[in-house]
Amino acid sequence: MNALKISVAALVASTAFAGYAVAQTREQISIVGSSTVFPYTQAVVEQFGNTTDFAAPVLESTGTGGGMQIFCGGVGEEFPDITGASRAMTESEYDLCIENGVDSISEVQIGSDGLSIAISREGEAFDLTKAQIFQALAAQVEVDGEIVDNPYMNWSEIDPSLPDVAIEAFGPPPTSGTRDAFVELVMLEGCEGFEAIAALEEDAMEETCSRMRQDGPFVEAGENDNLIVQRLQGNPAAVGIFGYSFLYENQDTLQAVTIEGVEPSPETIGDGSYGVARPLFFYVKNAHRDAIPGLNEFVTEYVSEESMGPDGYLVERGLVPANDERREEVRTAATEGTHMDRYAD
Repeated sequence: MNALKISVAALVASTAFAGYAVAQTREQISIVGSSTVFPYTQAVVEQFGNTTDFAAPVLESTGTGGGMQIFCGGVGEEFPDITGASRAMTESEYDLCIENGVDSISEVQIGSDGLSIAISREGEAFDLTKAQIFQALAAQVEVDGEIVDNPYMNWSEIDPSLPDVAIEAFGPPPTSGTRDAFVELVMLEGCEGFEAIAALEEDAMEETCSRMRQDGPFVEAGENDNLIVQRLQGNPAAVGIFGYSFLYENQDTLQAVTIEGVEPSPETIGDGSYGVARPLFFYVKNAHRDAIPGLNEFVTEYVSEESMGPDGYLVERGLVPANDERREEVRTAATEGTHMDRYAD
């Protein structure tokens, strides 16, 4: 009989949680997701912890793709409340959420970020085109009109004007939104000018342009971008790929590799002259808002002018804020718990 009562009580508690109940099931906000968004969210976590009586949120860097999988796993205390993303949620991720009962999600664009290629200040600064980056990092490239396994081992083999040093690039893994954005904004655009690749069928062309080399020069460095920074600081010849905030916060030891003559900065990212910029997001599970203490208050802090406005503390971390109208739209949707409907039928 006691076992039956316990089972019924557990079922009632679970059902209540899924139905926007105020019953407290977990004392701390749980946040997963993008390593690029991580330092911004960490700043909000610190501010929230210093100015409220709520328990400090638990923040984990899982990568954008990994975070989406966990976030969309279901509703309940074992699933996170928020996931950060360095790209927008995909339709397949949205479908996964809906299938698992996560049917009310607020999408929050916190601002924009540039994808940076950086090198130690002890190394030789240089400029790259997107085509040259593709030639350095793709698994297959075009040589003398033929598509072949990438033969380039030194930057100077791609162009004599580039440094005569080995290509060694540390970048994000496939689960990272930064990797997705890098492929879309750099690799796919960089391969367009090669005739033999452009002549491929669309799917074959996309695969060829997207596939990163695995023979040594490109190293998947995991979801912790700080580890890439540390590797660059210890290896003046290596380059690293990560969000602008990591370059911004390590300007004393790192410098940008300019892309097509433009260096990433808040100004060049904001005005679009830096050609490798993307919006940043976090997503809120609305079914958790009244069940997790402080979740609504945390979201309100994150979207405040003091946080993501032009003079906000996230700008100090390298965030490029959205314009006034967009910030107000985002703030209203976030605080009111508006469900994203981009993929809704």
